[in-house]
Amino acid sequence: MLKKFIILTIFGGLFIPTLFCFAQDPLQNIANEAGYKTEGVTEYSFSETVGTYIKGILVILGVIFFVLTFYAGFLWLTASGDESKVDTAKKIITGATIGLIIIVISYGITSFVLTNIQKTAQLQKIGK
Repeated sequence: MLKKFIILTIFGGLFIPTLFCFAQDPLQNIANEAGYKTEGVTEYSFSETVGTYIKGILVILGVIFFVLTFYAGFLWLTASGDESKVDTAKKIITGATIGLIIIVISYGITSFVLTNIQKTAQLQKIGK
C-alpha cells in the first residue's frame, strides 16, 4: 500500500503541476510593441486561452507517450521469447518515440516563430 502511495505521489508531482502552467501572452506583448491599443483585453485573452489549450494537449500527449512506452516495455518483458511480441513492442516504442520527437520539434518551431515575431515587433517600434 505504501509503495502504491509513493508511486502515485511521484507521478502526481510530475504531471499535475503542468496543468496549472499558463502560457505567457506573447501576442499581447507584440501588439503593445507594435503600437496597437490593447485596452479592454481581459485577463484571459485569446492567445492565453489558446496557449492553455496547447499546454493541456501537450500534457495529454506526454501521458499517452508514457502509457505506450510502459505498455511496450511490459509486453517486451512478458514476451517469454515470443519474437512476434518482441517485434510488436519494438514497433510501439519506435512509433511512440517518433511521435514524441515530432511533438517536441513542432513545439520548438512554434516557440521560435513567436519569439522572433516578438523581437521583430520590438525592433520596428525602436526604429519609429
